[in-house]
Amino acid sequence: MATFKDARDLLLDSFEDDELSEDEFLLLNDLNTSKIPDFPYECYGKFDFDDMDDSKCLAEFRFHKSDIPVLLDILQLPQTFVCRQGTKCDGIEGICIALRRAAYPCRYSDLIPRFGRPVAELSMISNLVLDTIYQQHHHRITQWNNTVLSPELLEMYAHTVHQKGSPLSNCFGFIDGTVRPICRPRENQRIVYNGHKRVHALKFQSVALPNGLIANMYGPVEGKKHDSSMLTDSGLLHQLEHQAFSGAGEPMALYGDPAYPLRVHLQVPYRCAGMTPQMEEYNKAMSAVRISVEWLFGDILNYFKFLDFKKNLKISLSAVGKMYITCAILRNALTCMYGNSTSGSLTLTLPNFICSKHFGSQQPKYNERRNLPKCL
Repeated sequence: MATFKDARDLLLDSFEDDELSEDEFLLLNDLNTSKIPDFPYECYGKFDFDDMDDSKCLAEFRFHKSDIPVLLDILQLPQTFVCRQGTKCDGIEGICIALRRAAYPCRYSDLIPRFGRPVAELSMISNLVLDTIYQQHHHRITQWNNTVLSPELLEMYAHTVHQKGSPLSNCFGFIDGTVRPICRPRENQRIVYNGHKRVHALKFQSVALPNGLIANMYGPVEGKKHDSSMLTDSGLLHQLEHQAFSGAGEPMALYGDPAYPLRVHLQVPYRCAGMTPQMEEYNKAMSAVRISVEWLFGDILNYFKFLDFKKNLKISLSAVGKMYITCAILRNALTCMYGNSTSGSLTLTLPNFICSKHFGSQQPKYNERRNLPKCL
């Protein structure tokens, strides 16, 4: 494929040979000139992962330096990424570009000093890495995952939640809807407008476990959709009715807010008028346990702040929903390696074999647990 520069060179030759008039040359030259600013990148050296210290890796990529090769391994990413137009980069550089892009609101031009590549290459590599992670791992949270939702583990989760003060002895996780503001679209503004939050948004339905993992995620859907409607469309209730049982055959349940319907496998607070003291105590106890798990929903934004800058989230120009799900997968990887505030609060840690199987790795290769700062 000819580049803009090739086209301009051809036009110049044609003009010098008197095949084009001056007006024609100026018009065609302008049409074949990129409107994207030409940022100089040759003056910056190529990305050298070995020269980075651990603190910079943690601040820019959200992972310790020694754990980024481990992340590449457990996500089963290729050693070399090849874009459609032939651009190549090794796996370490590719995952670092994607992590740096997601870690904080920035433009691709802001990444040039770190990676020494033009904007177009940074964009293609970042999108390719996100696409690869999504294609290989999205089913682990968008479908029922028996690796983290087996009957034995459901019992363990329920026991942990019950010990923390839950009146329910069979509650293994918590469900909630998340509203993610986006840039106001040019078309279909009413469809994505959320009247409760008064923003244009996409919505996701998430299931959080007491070990800190996001077990299930549905979305994106239009911002105006109600939580109960998302529950119906996701088919999660149907999956719970067929899968959510203990080893002894007892039904296990999720706990949600009053927006959800009351079912055997889905418990909600009392919401009737004139509640008894026992009902109020039940609601208070469940709310206290639920809040520690709901920290997990905010963790995705705490570590991948690009998702919290709505001016950059343009649904007609970028895959906003795919980016959110991919960052949820990376948040699970962070939890597997370092834990998080949810698992620490409920004193439930993740065995290595669960982490390795969750991402499809053959052997656990995780480093010892370390604590990340809550906000970097």
